[in-house]
Amino acid sequence: MSATPNTTKSSDSTNEEASTTKETPKELSDDKIFHLLQVKRRRDALRYLQNHNGSAEMRDVTEQVAAWENNTTVTELSSNERQRVYISLYQSHLPKLDKEGIIKYDQSRGNVTLTPLAEQLKPYLDVAVNDTGGTADNSDASNAEPVPWLKAYQYLTVVGFTIFLGLWANISLFTAVGLQLWAAVIVTLFGVLSAAQILLTQQ
Repeated sequence: MSATPNTTKSSDSTNEEASTTKETPKELSDDKIFHLLQVKRRRDALRYLQNHNGSAEMRDVTEQVAAWENNTTVTELSSNERQRVYISLYQSHLPKLDKEGIIKYDQSRGNVTLTPLAEQLKPYLDVAVNDTGGTADNSDASNAEPVPWLKAYQYLTVVGFTIFLGLWANISLFTAVGLQLWAAVIVTLFGVLSAAQILLTQQ
């Protein structure tokens, strides 16, 4: 008669221990962490999730990772730039992170969510340098899209080339200023742009 309660208590204790063991994240080895984070697109995807409360739609993750890679904004991404990142995340990187228990990836719904195991990667992501030129962290500033420096230089080059053509064609609007002054203006603009890039990317 007295054996039954003891058996029940023992069974309950075993179930609680099993439940606790199941809920406790496994310890990732240094080699495993290095392997998971050696691919930049995985790191960027994890950073994005960290900075968005650990959960996001795959489309949003893809667009921001592509924007970081191409040093542009999400709104200025081309379809090819989006597609390249989407394919690699969809077919390779997100399934890999899901298999290792770092994320929960619902392909049918397009949802990506960090698991408790991802906390072990957080210190490595916090100190890793990202493509925007800064250090990745969990502040709101890290969510900002990078300044499209390449496009700024391209626009300035177009302006300089236009001025050169105007001078070559002897258009009064350009010749009235003079070659030396135009040259000084263009050089100054390039200098200001370069200085701004250095200062902002070091913040």
